[in-house]
Amino acid sequence: MSSDISPEVSALAINVTIPEELRWTDTRRGEEYQLTTLNVRLLPDGRLAAKAYGRPTGGGRGTFVSFPVPDRPELAALIDKAASRASALWAAAHRGFS
Repeated sequence: MSSDISPEVSALAINVTIPEELRWTDTRRGEEYQLTTLNVRLLPDGRLAAKAYGRPTGGGRGTFVSFPVPDRPELAALIDKAASRASALWAAAHRGFS
């Protein structure tokens, strides 16, 4: 690729395990889910977007379903820390890469 071409990045994503003490439950179609994972995306405009994912609390291997992330300061802090950690890991992995 020529050095004058700037690649268009549509999004970057990281998956974050939600610590036990921050997990919550939500209901979809009458079934309760425990949310255990966040998917955090860096959008092209520089904003972060997140969805929470979980499985049914009733056991079994039900579908992994997405839910909105509640507006809670501790979850916002987790997302911020995870994004910063991912950024540091990315930078360290690509030092000297040209």
